[in-house]
Amino acid sequence: MTYTGDVQVGGPADVRELPALTISKLAVGPFDNNAYLVRCNDTGDGALIDAAADGDRLLALIGDRPISKIITTHQHGDHWQALEQVAAATGATVIAHPLDAAALPVPVDLEVEHGDRITVGVVTLEVIHLRGHTPGSIALYYPGHLFTGDSLFPGGVGNTNKDPERFARLFTDVSERLFDRLPDETWVYPGHGKDTTLGAERPSLPEWRERGW
Repeated sequence: MTYTGDVQVGGPADVRELPALTISKLAVGPFDNNAYLVRCNDTGDGALIDAAADGDRLLALIGDRPISKIITTHQHGDHWQALEQVAAATGATVIAHPLDAAALPVPVDLEVEHGDRITVGVVTLEVIHLRGHTPGSIALYYPGHLFTGDSLFPGGVGNTNKDPERFARLFTDVSERLFDRLPDETWVYPGHGKDTTLGAERPSLPEWRERGW
């Protein structure tokens, strides 16, 4: 089956098989959050991006192969409702940016900053700090693939609560750290809803700047 990224709460995961990495996307919880299981094909090691909700379903997705890390993209509660359960069941290292770490329901084992690398087996994810939606929001980049949390969606950047300063900060970070640097074919996996690509969104950047959200 061809990966589309279209998932529904209660429905199955959509799975993308890459040469070095397998990505499984699952929709969970009352806020229709996306959780992503990334697994190194070489070693079998895995990482969960956003233990958002429905801990039993996330653990079923993980299955009997271990994961070594749980990465939380930002501090908002809908992205960590199942973190305590999944961390306890897996013993995985809990990872977040230091500016958002204190809001999480469990201690953060590893705090990561912009430019840091997170290893999953022999695969590496680059941490990209995107300020504005929350102080410590992060995206994760594997060549050609970008997990953006709530900082970038199809149609715009994340919610900045109509605060012009926060919007300017997020728009600048998304523009400079994502669009100015990464190619159009980069696939975007957001924290809610459907996927997109940087190329599909790039023509709308002037409109986003003008409207201020």
